[in-house]
Amino acid sequence: MKYLLLIYGNPENWRHPLFLRDPRFLALPEHEREELARRAESVHREITESGELVFAAALADPPATRTVTARDGVPVATDGPYLETKEQLAGYMVVECDTPERAAEIAASVPDARYAAVEVRPIMSTGGEEM
Repeated sequence: MKYLLLIYGNPENWRHPLFLRDPRFLALPEHEREELARRAESVHREITESGELVFAAALADPPATRTVTARDGVPVATDGPYLETKEQLAGYMVVECDTPERAAEIAASVPDARYAAVEVRPIMSTGGEEM
């Protein structure tokens, strides 16, 4: 089954990977920062080699975003998102795993999960049989 891992982060530190600019990461001793960065690379390599990683992408800075709605056939685009949250969607990965527990394990290994949230969502097939 495929899972979408939605990675959130603080837009004030918007250069990828975000965890490298997080003040809590920067406050760690140098050897801990290096170890966390090594683990991030190791996990990426592991899920790539195992075939579990389908796709991953970092998203542009939130001010570059446009939100589009269509009401009564009239499209309206606004700059944004301007959410009242400290964390916004920063990137995503699509993984293919045998169990939701494995998808959660991969999500927990993303260094950004240490400082923000990584949401795990099953991806339905077009027929929706999984639900």
